[in-house]
Amino acid sequence: MRVAIAGAGLAGLSCAKYLIDQGHTPVVLESRDVLGGLVAAWKDNDGDWYETGLHVFFGAYPNMLQLLKELGIEERLQWKEHTMIFNQPEKPGTYSRFDFPNLPAPLNGIVAILRNNDMLTWGEKIELAKGLVPAMLRGQKYVDSTDKYTFSEWLKLQGVSEEVQQDIFIAASKSLNFINPDEISAVVLLTALNRFLKQKDGSKMAFLDGSPTERLCQPLVDYIEAGGGEVKINAPLKEILLNPDGSVKGFLMRGLHGASDYIETADAYVSAMPVDVMKVMLPEAWKDIECFQKLDGLEGVPVINIQLWFDRKLTDIDQLLFSRSPLLSVYADMSNTCREYSDPNRSMLELVLAPAENWINKSDAEILQVTLAELSKLFPMHFGSSEPAKLLKHHVVKTPRSVYRAIPGRQEYRPEQVTPISNFFLSGSYTMQPFLGSMEGAVLSGKLTALGVNKSFSVKSSSSVQMPSIQPATNAATV
Repeated sequence: MRVAIAGAGLAGLSCAKYLIDQGHTPVVLESRDVLGGLVAAWKDNDGDWYETGLHVFFGAYPNMLQLLKELGIEERLQWKEHTMIFNQPEKPGTYSRFDFPNLPAPLNGIVAILRNNDMLTWGEKIELAKGLVPAMLRGQKYVDSTDKYTFSEWLKLQGVSEEVQQDIFIAASKSLNFINPDEISAVVLLTALNRFLKQKDGSKMAFLDGSPTERLCQPLVDYIEAGGGEVKINAPLKEILLNPDGSVKGFLMRGLHGASDYIETADAYVSAMPVDVMKVMLPEAWKDIECFQKLDGLEGVPVINIQLWFDRKLTDIDQLLFSRSPLLSVYADMSNTCREYSDPNRSMLELVLAPAENWINKSDAEILQVTLAELSKLFPMHFGSSEPAKLLKHHVVKTPRSVYRAIPGRQEYRPEQVTPISNFFLSGSYTMQPFLGSMEGAVLSGKLTALGVNKSFSVKSSSSVQMPSIQPATNAATV
């Protein structure tokens, strides 16, 4: 069966991969000239990569890890020491660590918290335990019920002080969904914390050894093409054409560079486009269908990624860092964390500016200026001296609509992958799956979509075809 998929991000490519495994023939149609969607990366004129975001993989990403294993590229993940490192704004240039010992979960997480005396007093640790332990013990069903609260509201209900929220959870919420605790749904942080504390290596982090486009997306393309599928870039969807009964007749594709528009036909059709794009492309005849009306309750959150090359080494830390800055979310020195970006003498910092709502329309020069001002606080020894570090070059990548904004009440708006339209399906981390807006959620949604297509068309797979397995539902932060 031929399946047309609009969008070559992780959801679309994963969907195509699992359709190949089930004996189908997917054709993936990407509007841009680059693979990856929200994990896309480009090379500049110097041959250096710059990316849409700071992409970190977690031990609590079972479907992503299974996918890498199936592609034979699991060694491309560079696993880091099991720790979480926070800057200390009150002591510029210093760090506070939560080191996880080699113990079973949740004991390793408890020890990591108890050992930290820089950010949390003993009174605050007790406060934190009073709030989080009941959520762990009451399970995911209870966690799901907290979608009606912001995380700040939920913390107040548990008697957790504003100081604890400021110390840890602002950084955590910005890394999860690029917004603050007084905006983000409690279900997001509680799900992540629940899974992190219940899995020994759940919060252990890894970086790819190169760009996501080349080291993750291209192997997916190779797999798809080896199985008889196709992946086309520079193939923008212009319109979803319908039959009289409301089913999809074809994808009308926009011809580029003077070429005529053309139609891609298939037996089934998948939108793996971001939710904001899908809302624009929605056919008029579908707008009264509840499944698609739900999409109006979802919108992407703006994100800004900044990459800075310096003339010297600013840090030797090989790990993700939580800045605890009101402007910046997380950052890493990619010259330490990523093999392909390695440089023993110079730093390349990659930083996420969040929340980005008030900055997305600012000029690159303005964004650079405030970023450098924040870096002077994070690295005072390199920017406060008579010979400050010299910025060699930079890239600012703006994503006006990234993962869906996970504010309270959004769970009820997330659609299933199988729609009421007989031959049309949805994929993307915004669709309903146990992981929220993350790389893991995108991969799992693609897998669920492929299963939904297969089931809807009642195709019997032969014993020689490997059916994709759904890994146990867990969650983890997305960065």
